[in-house]
Amino acid sequence: MRVIQALSATDVRIKRSLLLVLGFIIGLLGVACGGGSSAAVARGDLPGSEEFGLTKQELVSSIEAVEQNIASCMSEAGFEYIAADYNTVRKGMTSDKNLPGMSEERFIREYGYGISTFYTGQAPQLATGYSPAQVGLGERNIAIFESLSPADQVAYNHNLFGENSDATLAVALEIEDLSRTGGCTRTAIEQAFDPEQLLATYYNPKDALIEEDPRMIEAIAKYAECIHEAGFDYNHEKEIEADLRNRLATITGGAPIESLSADARAALTELQAYERALAVESLRCEEKYLEPAEDKVERELYSGRQQ
Repeated sequence: MRVIQALSATDVRIKRSLLLVLGFIIGLLGVACGGGSSAAVARGDLPGSEEFGLTKQELVSSIEAVEQNIASCMSEAGFEYIAADYNTVRKGMTSDKNLPGMSEERFIREYGYGISTFYTGQAPQLATGYSPAQVGLGERNIAIFESLSPADQVAYNHNLFGENSDATLAVALEIEDLSRTGGCTRTAIEQAFDPEQLLATYYNPKDALIEEDPRMIEAIAKYAECIHEAGFDYNHEKEIEADLRNRLATITGGAPIESLSADARAALTELQAYERALAVESLRCEEKYLEPAEDKVERELYSGRQQ
């Protein structure tokens, strides 16, 4: 299987992420040597089990605060935006790799991660079919957008999202990467999240805690060997989606698909085939090695605790 060469920018980002995780784990191990880590676990001082290491209540509060701030920011810019409630944003988050009547396994076989395979370059409000970004905005905001003239739609989304119209709050939370957000969404997020959480290199402390367990260290190594044997150059499944998004951005520049050159369309088609094949192999390796170990470690840490 021919593997598309990874982008140098992606390599840098992955290396930085790995260094951050390593630093976090070393810090945890250092505390453990002094008895602090074991004591913290015994006391229940664990990161929350939701995105960014938040508890359920912290995630709800953060989403509600961000949405209210987005509405205020958009109003100051002269546009109407209705703050979406937690359930709406959460529905967008859980729509990732999910289509009605289709299992996640089937979705992955047919569409990979849904990154390049559903790319149109359209505003998320105008998407048809699969669109977690659209779902997370809520029906009322979709209606507001659709009522605008084409020129006002462009201005609306520039104020709402900045340069990356696919980086909605729901999508950014689900993939745990707030770094691509812009416009009022970014302004609102900056008021509700810590500065380090806005970085592309931020790593969920819950995941880092789980991955310091010897069973997970072994499972990650076996996953890496498994995916390498399948012909893909990744060391952790969390590297994959960021890499695909970077490759897609390099090919399309965010332009509508109908405006792409013939070479860009051919590259997009190649990326889509790569994404599908990669997703299938990664899922196989995850199910064989990562998921059993992760489920066991997480249950031991979080069973019966407030998450």
